Amino acid sequence: MKRQQAGFTLVEIAIVLVIIGLLLGGILKGQEMINSGKIKSMINDMKAVSIAFYSYQDRYRAIPGDDSSAATRFTGAVSGNGNGVISNVFSNNAAPGPANESNSYWQHTRMAGFMSGVATAGAALPPTSSVGGLVGIQNSAYGVSGAVVCASNVPMNMAQSMDIQLDDGAATTGIFRAGAGSVLATTAAGTAYNIATPTTGVTVCQQI
Repeated sequence: MKRQQAGFTLVEIAIVLVIIGLLLGGILKGQEMINSGKIKSMINDMKAVSIAFYSYQDRYRAIPGDDSSAATRFTGAVSGNGNGVISNVFSNNAAPGPANESNSYWQHTRMAGFMSGVATAGAALPPTSSVGGLVGIQNSAYGVSGAVVCASNVPMNMAQSMDIQLDDGAATTGIFRAGAGSVLATTAAGTAYNIATPTTGVTVCQQI
């Protein structure tokens, strides 16, 4: 006797395809929410640096990091040179001092209670962002003058999204700019966003 071989019906196949579609949609939506959360966290971190900068300046009439009287205000603090400019780059890891005011910024604002983290005479390193890079402060970057807050190792698509939310969406203009890799140019305009390489890490800087 011939045995009948039963296969999947069109309805069963359609149901399986729908389930697979729902699973893929959920995964992609979840990834989108994670990225959105990271972007929001980075924006908040950069805003916190600006808020602490102005709060310190308002209270002590001095720029945090550059404050020449910091040693008299806080036990263990190292004073800056008071020339109105924050020395060294935001990612610098040397001890606080007149030549490393980008780290003295963290020492001064933390000792003043405006920021959290370690602040001793020999250590006040910039914090790590939600994407694994550093968040810090320095004087001018990518054609933006004055004090700027920067973040490194930011995926290009996330950097562009931040730019759209905070500025004009262009990496080479406005108060929010981006540069290729971890190289921080203080005079160049920056590097245009390349949607073909969305995960390439860039350094972003915004005027405080």
